[in-house]
Amino acid sequence: MGIITLTTDMGLNDHYVASLKGTILSTVDNCSIIDITHDVRPFDVAEAAFHVTSCYKDFPEGTVHVIGVDSEPIVNFGGSDGSFPSILMLNKQYFICNDNGFFGAFMNSEKPDSFWRIDDVMSNPKLFKFPTKNMLLSAAVRILNGEGISAIASPFDSYKNAFTPIAISEPNLIKGHVVHCDSYGNAITNIHKSLFDRNGKDVPFIIRFKRKDYYIDVISMSYNEVPPGEKVAIFNENDFLEIAINRGASKTNGGAEQLFGLHRNDIVRIEFTPKGSKQTIEDLFS
Repeated sequence: MGIITLTTDMGLNDHYVASLKGTILSTVDNCSIIDITHDVRPFDVAEAAFHVTSCYKDFPEGTVHVIGVDSEPIVNFGGSDGSFPSILMLNKQYFICNDNGFFGAFMNSEKPDSFWRIDDVMSNPKLFKFPTKNMLLSAAVRILNGEGISAIASPFDSYKNAFTPIAISEPNLIKGHVVHCDSYGNAITNIHKSLFDRNGKDVPFIIRFKRKDYYIDVISMSYNEVPPGEKVAIFNENDFLEIAINRGASKTNGGAEQLFGLHRNDIVRIEFTPKGSKQTIEDLFS
């Protein structure tokens, strides 16, 4: 059985996603269609990369991922070398997207198994009417039907990289950003546990965000380690720092996103005070 995932900025209020799925069902036998999300902000390839990065490792080899965000190719626009439908292979999975910065944001500092530019998509202007279906999905269907990637695309040696903020580490300080707020209002940051652990175990710290009176000084293993309504910080399944309010999402509020006013790109700081540090000495006299 083939598996194809869909990640788009199309939403579910229109017919576009249904058209994609109908095309798959009409052209591929015995295929499972998985929606990663259709709520990516329009043209936001960095957000699309976040969602795909967060879950692709859960899929088996041979899975084909179609990312229909900012899908229309650009040919020599603004003096650039354009953007073209492409295929990246990683861990024996296929990722099909316009080369608009998604691949660089998705890979970060990793290296792909291979990268390919889809052939002959410019010869038919009608394909531009719905490029996610007519270019990206068309290539995905051919792969699912058993065609080799070399029959669809040609090797290419580089891909574009959308800007994505990275967490930085300074002496006794990590500075990161909120990269996503989920449906529960949990604020997910780009601060990875490995970066946090470099400062050593059992080193006192304070996580600061938004206002001075908004802070957390302990990492919990789960949300329910604090009472309902209390703020909590955890490292999630993907080992990224989350700031949340336990059971804080309801019809009238949305967890940390609304109660703390945390939004995407907001700065989150972790300040460490190891034994003998200047801040610790000053604290003795405060």
